[in-house]
Amino acid sequence: MSAANPTPTTPSELARYVDHTLLKPEATSADVTALVEEGAELGVFSVCVSPTFVPHAVEVAAGRLAVATVCGFPSGKHASDIKAAEAARSVLDGADEVDMVIDVGVAKAGGFDLVQADVAAVRAAVPADKVLKVIIESAALSDDEIVAVCRAAEAAGADFVKTSTGFHPTGGASVNAVELMARTVGGRLGIKASGGVRTLADAQAMIAAGATRLGLSGTAAVLAGFDDGAAGTAADGGY
Repeated sequence: MSAANPTPTTPSELARYVDHTLLKPEATSADVTALVEEGAELGVFSVCVSPTFVPHAVEVAAGRLAVATVCGFPSGKHASDIKAAEAARSVLDGADEVDMVIDVGVAKAGGFDLVQADVAAVRAAVPADKVLKVIIESAALSDDEIVAVCRAAEAAGADFVKTSTGFHPTGGASVNAVELMARTVGGRLGIKASGGVRTLADAQAMIAAGATRLGLSGTAAVLAGFDDGAAGTAADGGY
């Protein structure tokens, strides 16, 4: 565990790591309102919503917390200029952070220069004062591929590398992947662990491994682990 990144010991400390997330296709504006209000009450860092909900989330949040969204989600199989346009629109709508998905198949084929170009295109559309996270779908990659993709994301100007969409059949975040990502970027980029982080024990393990942000859909249940001493299972919100 990094001395600069100690394990949170209170709900409020852990909440500041959290992107409180709702990316279900069937989500409604009322659901987003509830997400923002719950996030503000819990003291999370941000809410993460689908692009069409960014204006509504920004309005409801009213500066109480950051608003994040996704780009090229969840497959990453979008042309780079389309991803860039989507990201630019989200920033125009008020998003503070954009989580883009790489084309995992390109990475599996060894096209890391193409991954870098893809990230760079989105970075060019996301101003420097806004945060760009790069979702690498770590469970679908070998260790060598994780290292190469993280290096490509860093070279392209990303602010974070992120484990997972939470929608891929290979699974979500793992301690091994987070540790490997953290070693690769060496503190120069943030590390976001998302996908399957459903208990207090899960969250603390990811932070101990090097995560500096967590994508959670069941934040209240995770934080409740401090009260009951158990790592309660969070509802599946697509993350």
